[in-house]
Amino acid sequence: MGVGIGRRRSSIGMALLTGAVLVGVSACGGNADAKTSASDNKAGSASSAKASPDAKPSPSKPTAPPMLLDTIVPRGGTVGVAQPISVVFSNPVAKSARADVEKHLKITTSKAITGAWHWFSDTRVDFRPENYWPSGTKVSLNADMTGVKNGNGRVGVHGYQHSFTIGDDVEAKVSVKGHTMTVTKNGAKVRTLAIDAGNPKFPTWDGTMAVIDKAKKVHMTSCSVGISCTKGSPNYYDITLPWDVHLTTSGTYIHYSTGDPNPGHGYGSHGCVHLSMADAKWFYNYVKAGDPVTVTGSPRGKAKGDNGYADYNLSWSDWLSESGAGQITTTVG
Repeated sequence: MGVGIGRRRSSIGMALLTGAVLVGVSACGGNADAKTSASDNKAGSASSAKASPDAKPSPSKPTAPPMLLDTIVPRGGTVGVAQPISVVFSNPVAKSARADVEKHLKITTSKAITGAWHWFSDTRVDFRPENYWPSGTKVSLNADMTGVKNGNGRVGVHGYQHSFTIGDDVEAKVSVKGHTMTVTKNGAKVRTLAIDAGNPKFPTWDGTMAVIDKAKKVHMTSCSVGISCTKGSPNYYDITLPWDVHLTTSGTYIHYSTGDPNPGHGYGSHGCVHLSMADAKWFYNYVKAGDPVTVTGSPRGKAKGDNGYADYNLSWSDWLSESGAGQITTTVG
């Protein structure tokens, strides 16, 4: 049985310490692409008005509309080594203003890190190191947007600060053809689990995807992802499944499926990765937001970088090509 969702929650960042970033779309969504938008869990908003010089009750209007941030992820806590810093603006930022905006997104770390910002769109910019974050790194973002122009007539009126810690290097490597997933911690193998990935018509995304969030139960429907809305169709499903680890905004999950209870021998999903009930529960409890899951052997190709947090599917040169200020070394503090 395949596994796509009509997920009846407004955000995809609720279950883990990252907080929300993007609105959830679907699980195991056939050939759906990612759709990114701001969540209802805002990074903050503010507006300012100057007091009139003659102290009248009505304040004067601001000289320009405010430039605000919609979301910042992660919001705090401990995250995995592949977790980017992802900032979503409420309004488009012009290319001419992006280098200056990046300079005001100040990153301080406990050890020097080489990295860069990358604009996936005119409202979303992510920061990642060239390679994964070192475990134990403490990271702070000071988004000092006050007075910063977005190049489209808006000016920042507010600052935002977030701090988080990089936890143990927990990685999962999925072999589609081998029907296995090997989990490591700080370079040492922890377990190898039997899996089934997407079938030839609905293959699983290849590449590296950082865990977005996880949920003990997710409602999944084939209609929500455009696979089938016809009851009785071989590809129709409407079901709630447990132990769901979320990998893409287009709807890829690692989880248990009642239609494929004993994985390890075939291709049983509409794009998700199936585990047995016991393995799915173990993996759910073991991983955290930002842990990388790397899939190999699927004919689908790599997920786009902004399909959730698949940032490491871009080469470093491609990453730098959409950076305003280019490669930087973080401030140590």
